[in-house]
Amino acid sequence: LQREVREELLARLELTLIEPRRVLDAGAGTGHGSVALARRFRRARITALDLAEGMLRQTRRNRPWRSKVSAVCGDIARLPLATGSFDLVFSSLALQWCDEPAAALGEFRRVLAPRSLLSFASFGPDTLRELRAAWATVDGFPHVHRFMDMHDVGDALVGAGFADPVLDVDYVILTYENVFALMRDLKAIGAHNVAHGRARGLTGKRKLDAMAAAYEPHRREGRLPATYEIVYGNAWTPEAPAGARAKAGEARIPPALIGRRGRGGP
Repeated sequence: LQREVREELLARLELTLIEPRRVLDAGAGTGHGSVALARRFRRARITALDLAEGMLRQTRRNRPWRSKVSAVCGDIARLPLATGSFDLVFSSLALQWCDEPAAALGEFRRVLAPRSLLSFASFGPDTLRELRAAWATVDGFPHVHRFMDMHDVGDALVGAGFADPVLDVDYVILTYENVFALMRDLKAIGAHNVAHGRARGLTGKRKLDAMAAAYEPHRREGRLPATYEIVYGNAWTPEAPAGARAKAGEARIPPALIGRRGRGGP
C-alpha cells in the first residue's frame, strides 16, 4: 500500500513540470520516497525527515553512495528547519498520523519558499471502515483513528496560507486471510490509534475475538477486505508580496516606482 501510494504521488508530480532544487520528504519512513525523489530530481538536495531515528537509520542505509539525500529527525508539526528553505514538500501517508494536522500544514507552509509546492497523500475517513464497524459492536471506544475528510483538509490548507489547493480521492481495497493478518499489516506500516478517547491499556482476548467475529460478515471469496480511502493533494504557496526580499541583499521593486528617462536622454 505504501509503495503504491508513493508511486502514484510521484507520478502526479510529473504533471506539475517543476524542477525543485530543495526537496523535503516529510515523514520519510525508511527513505524509499527520498531515494525516488533524488532519482527524479537529480539536481535537487533531498531532506528526509522522520520522527523515528530507527527509520532514519534505514534511510541512511537505503540511500545510494554519494547521494544528495540527508536525514533529519523531527516532528512534522514542529519542523526543525528554516523558513522558506524548500521548493517542494513531499509527504506520503504521514499527515494522518499527526495529532496536530493543522500545525503540520502550517509548518509545511512556513518552510516553503514563495510559489513552491506541497504534494501529499493521506488517509480519508472511509479508511478501515470495516474494522471500525467491527469494533463498534464490541465497545464504545474509538479503536480506529478518525481520518480527516477531503473538504476539511482543503479548509486546513487554505487556513495555513496555501493557494489553489487541488484534492481528489482514490480507493484501494486490500484483502487478508483473517483480521489478525490485517492488524499485523497495520502495525508493520506504523499505523496506530491516536484518537484521544481510546481505551487505555491492553485489549483482552475476549474483545479481540468478538471483533474478529463481527468482521466475518465482510468476507468475500474467502478473504476479508480492508478499504483505504486515499486523499491526494497539491497546493501552492502564494507569490511573495511586492517589495519582499527575494535574496539576501535584494528587494523586489514594483515597476511603477522605477524612474523613467526622458526622450532626450539624461
